[in-house]
Formats: sequence, C-alpha cells, structure tokens
Amino acid sequence: MMVMSSLLERGIKVLELLAGQPQGMALSAIATATDMPLSATHRLLAELVRVGYVRQMREQGDYVLTIKLVSLGLGFLSASGMVDVAQPSLDALAESARELVRLAIVDGDELVFVAKAQGATRGLRYDPDMGLSVRLSCSAAGHAWLSTLSDDAALALVAKQGLGDPKNHGPRAPTTLSALLTCLRATRRRGYAMVSDMFAPAMASMAAPVVHRGVTLGAVTIAGPMVRMTEERMAALSDALRHAAEEVASLSASSTLFRRRAA
Repeated sequence: MMVMSSLLERGIKVLELLAGQPQGMALSAIATATDMPLSATHRLLAELVRVGYVRQMREQGDYVLTIKLVSLGLGFLSASGMVDVAQPSLDALAESARELVRLAIVDGDELVFVAKAQGATRGLRYDPDMGLSVRLSCSAAGHAWLSTLSDDAALALVAKQGLGDPKNHGPRAPTTLSALLTCLRATRRRGYAMVSDMFAPAMASMAAPVVHRGVTLGAVTIAGPMVRMTEERMAALSDALRHAAEEVASLSASSTLFRRRAA
C-alpha cells in the first residue's frame, strides 16, 4: 500500500510539473525537478503515456501533458452544473463593469478560478488562465474568502500556502501576517475585498464572497489595470459586484457541487 501511495504521489507530482510547462520537458529535467532517479522517472512517464495523460513529442523527445486532464476537469464542471448556474451572472456583471469577471470556488483549503466573462473591449485586457489556484494572501478573491473566517482560521489557511512574495506578485503584496490581517479587517468593513498592485504589478481587483446558508462557496471578482480600476471606480462597482455574488449564491442549489459544499 505504501509503495502504491508513493507511486501515485510521484505521478501527481510529474503531472503538476508538466502542467506549468506547455512547451514540454526533457526526461532529465523532469527527473531533476522531481528528485527521482532517471530510470524511475522514465518508467513513470512510460506509464503516464500508456494511460493517455502524457505524450512524447517525438522519439527521444520532450514530454508534454495531453488534454485528457483538461477534459476530465471540464467534464466534472459541466456535470456539476456550476458554470451553467454562474455564467449568466458573470456575463451581466462583465458587460456593466467592462472588465474581466471571474468566479473562484472553495476547494478544500484552496480557491480555484473556474469560470470567467471578459467585459473589456478595448485597451489592455487582463485575461489570465483558468484553473489556477489563487494566492490567498495577496488576491482579492483570497481576501474575500478569508474575511468570512475568523482571524485564526484565515491565518491557518495562509500558513499552509505561504505568503505571496512581492517579487512574484505585486509590490504591495503583504509580507507579514499583521499586514494581511489589516487588509482582511478593511475587507470586512467594506463588505468586499479591494487590492491594487498586490497580486500582479499595475493590476487591481475587487471581490465579494459567495455565501449560502453561512457557508462561503467562493468569490466573484472584477479585475483590470490600475489605470482603469481606480479606488473610486471600484467603489462605484461594489453594489453590482455584491449583487452578482448574492445572485450566484441564491442559485447555488441548482449545482450539485455547490449543494454539497453548502450541506
């Protein structure tokens, strides 16, 4: 059993590694990054190729993910009814805000973006990938979720993930737990989160939690460049943002995934 668990853990580690390398990786690079012997890495990759989750670009070439994992994820979201429930609300908010609107859902100790609507029709369009786990300490979605928890519970989640390094995010990313708590208290007072130059340089975003029957299911966000998403504009959008979050919450009973989280 321990051997099977170890093999599964190694396989998942390889899949997670390749997920961030769309151009592919060489066998030796994968072995080094995962700290596995070359022979064991080769056997593991051969098995992942056999079951269809990885392919080799050419003989003796780099290894890349197939779309099988994507298909599984999309199939799960479709079957759960989650995106179908939320999309009309996201579309309406994006049209009125004229910026990128996204839905993140709570998944265990993480927050993951699963749906979006792009409302920006001109100028810089902020449009990051879906399926990414949110950095809780320096994102509007993270602050929105954490603000619905006690300080102790919020800090416990952040401790597991770690604080976002300003070098990898924005220069205003909180570097201490005290600074983070200050942000969360401001979020609770406003009723929505608002960050600028924090998750990414020169970008700003705001988020409202999706709460149903006292359980936080996720967060709805609006994001765009700071030159457009000023504090004044975010304040003007706050009612529409919170309305969209409340609408998604009220419709959550139509999604099997949301129902399970709210139970």
